[in-house]
Amino acid sequence: MKQILEKIISRAPLSKAEARQCMLSIGNGESNDSQTVAIMTAIQMRGLQLDELMGFREALLELALPMKFDVGNSIDVCGTGGDGKNTFNISTCTAFVLASLGYKVVKHGNYGVSSLCGSSNVLESLGYTFTNNRDSLKQQLDDANICFMHAPLFHPALKAVAPLRKALGIATFFNSMGPLVNPAHPTHQLTGTYSLELAKQYQHALKDERKEFTILHGMDGFDELTFIGVTRILGQQRDELLGGNPLQQSITLSEISGGDTVEASAKILTDLLSGKGTQQQNIVLAGNVALALQTFSPEKTFEQAFAEGYEAVLSGKAISHLKKITV
Repeated sequence: MKQILEKIISRAPLSKAEARQCMLSIGNGESNDSQTVAIMTAIQMRGLQLDELMGFREALLELALPMKFDVGNSIDVCGTGGDGKNTFNISTCTAFVLASLGYKVVKHGNYGVSSLCGSSNVLESLGYTFTNNRDSLKQQLDDANICFMHAPLFHPALKAVAPLRKALGIATFFNSMGPLVNPAHPTHQLTGTYSLELAKQYQHALKDERKEFTILHGMDGFDELTFIGVTRILGQQRDELLGGNPLQQSITLSEISGGDTVEASAKILTDLLSGKGTQQQNIVLAGNVALALQTFSPEKTFEQAFAEGYEAVLSGKAISHLKKITV
């Protein structure tokens, strides 16, 4: 580990094999806290390289608790976080709307580190019980079309570094890894990234899999589609820029804020899923649902997918899917 640390601090990139061994050492408890913090900080300062991302990912999946669900097509909706924008829990809301439309959602998530309220924070506050029991999660998929996989229960390396990440309070390369290491290996994926370089790395990493995916990056620094500025959309055969929304409604950051407390974030989520969101919130949510729908059905235009998503958001049917897994 000392040699790897010296290499990182000198700003030299790790090979895929070195990155894999580094993550295995962290996950197996062979790296002490000081070494792990130094690695996280140094890589964040110089930037994560593609071979490192691939090696870290391989090790995390190797260490992960395997979790296979025989449900046919499924999707994960999971952003990197780390954009510092404090928007409402867009990916979590999107997941429940997709479930209400009949899609199987295997959502991977965690507590917020650089943000106030991650998906785990808000769902826990609403009564969701984290579990890595396959039968329980499968039952949720059968009953509600959605289950939630709290990352530390499936990844010993993520559990080991959780206190260190929380103490640092900033985005690290572990933010970059979360969406790539869902142990259920869903067939489809919608992921937002806080940087364009990372979005391109994701595209490279996911193109080698038999998976349909959509990666987005808001050019103003968002890791979700907000219709604030232009968003870059990448996929297997897709690379385009998306500007304004089909309703021609202007959106400001304050209008899609996530609130100042976990309780406020939870209320925004339940209001949205009940069809009681503001027009700006509904538009942003429908836009993200639309990108997920296009991931399943690339032949749909964005306008068609948006109309379907907007109708689903306004219906309020998604709240019943939340209630089925939080009671």
